[in-house]
Amino acid sequence: MSTRALMFQGTGSDVGKSLIVAGLARALTARGHTVRPFKPQNMSNNAAVSEDDEPGELGRAQALQARAARVPASVHMNPVLLKPESDSGSQVIVQGRRRGRLRAAEFARARPELLEAVLDSFHRLEAEADLLVVEGAGSPAEVNLRAGDIANMGFAEAADLPVLLAGDIDRGGVIATLVGTAALLGTADRSRIKGFLINKFRGDALLFEPANAIITERTGWRALGILPWFDNAHRLPAEDALGLASARREGAPLSIAVPRLNRIANFDDLDPLRLEPDVDLAIIRPGEPLPGDADLVLIAGSKSTIADLADFRRQGWDIDLLAHCRRGGHVLGLCGGFQMLGRTIRDPDGIEGPTGEVEGLGLLDIETILVADKTVRRSRGRHVASGLPVEGYEIHLGRSTGPDCARPFLEIDGRGDGAVSGDGRVTGTYLHGMFTDDRFRRHFLDHLRPGLTTATLLPFDQVIERTLDELAGHLEVHLDIEEILRIAQDRR
Repeated sequence: MSTRALMFQGTGSDVGKSLIVAGLARALTARGHTVRPFKPQNMSNNAAVSEDDEPGELGRAQALQARAARVPASVHMNPVLLKPESDSGSQVIVQGRRRGRLRAAEFARARPELLEAVLDSFHRLEAEADLLVVEGAGSPAEVNLRAGDIANMGFAEAADLPVLLAGDIDRGGVIATLVGTAALLGTADRSRIKGFLINKFRGDALLFEPANAIITERTGWRALGILPWFDNAHRLPAEDALGLASARREGAPLSIAVPRLNRIANFDDLDPLRLEPDVDLAIIRPGEPLPGDADLVLIAGSKSTIADLADFRRQGWDIDLLAHCRRGGHVLGLCGGFQMLGRTIRDPDGIEGPTGEVEGLGLLDIETILVADKTVRRSRGRHVASGLPVEGYEIHLGRSTGPDCARPFLEIDGRGDGAVSGDGRVTGTYLHGMFTDDRFRRHFLDHLRPGLTTATLLPFDQVIERTLDELAGHLEVHLDIEEILRIAQDRR
């Protein structure tokens, strides 16, 4: 028998497809299935580094889904990753490797070629598993994009997959979005949808049963369950910046402020900090000042460092940051944020836009040159000041050098990484993911206020695993898993 597969699509973005696939992957793995998650096309600057022999990039959500299925993350789980660099153009990652930069119209012309790579990755995963759970992107109701589509119905047609459609009741209008999707789809695409589910429900689900009957009458699709709001979803990494939120705790002994960069990237660095009970983490939105009482200002990664640096200045955050430093506050720059902290950033080849050089924030005595050769790797090393082990991943374009690099923040594979200012209060590094290590995270937080007694270690990995198990149990209770498996088996 061929590998079973089915595809989850949604009535729109952020309806919960990624978490549904993650929860189903964990639930079906617990039932003894060999599961692989798959998303043909993703658009996100929150990327992960795969665990393939030759590491490459994939969407952070697919890395979480791989973890839910208890398998290593592979670039083939997300063969096309679009990383927006501007409102009209994205860096295109194909099977983990940077293919180049395409504008929207250029991407539309490239989709037939990209479909070949997508199907190649899909068939590779078919050879490894008995069940593939596929996630769509956005909504199939965007019928203006149907020709050449590789993200939703175009891929479902090419791979001959049945589809389940998820609607988000929390944002309102869920009946209209489901019925409206059916009205917009062509006959062949509409017939691929075998059922629907309602996500993020609050209240008495029995009250929605008449609505289920109306949706079935108008669409011909069967109801597969009503998923109540999952309270602990915030513990899991968010797929994109739509899910980026503060974790405010009034009276917490430590405060961290994170400027919300326009093209913020790899912000999963914040996840372990967000869960710490003694940390008040504030995401500072455009138009808001950096708070004057923060212990740490953390500048996260950026997909467009030079453009985000210009926007940082437009918000007046450069002035707020200098005042923060004068008050003795700490600063940490990660990847693109590290580059911004230096004296200059040079882009001689126009990697991010026009060629040239821009002035950095000047808090570290380094300069950065952007180069086309992209660093993508998993890394292990040690924190120089404490000797504690660290591990994580690197995804960046550029090299940074200068006097402050003589005081590296980390040592990785025998080389120095990052830089520390002379007074030790400004730090930068290219390593993402280091805060997932409980001992290092606690050391770093305690160093912000020496002598402060903080809470006990939060076992971050245990929190993620426990939450995935809870999510799987949530789906087992509220979805018709047996019917979903039957639909997956009934491939045309």
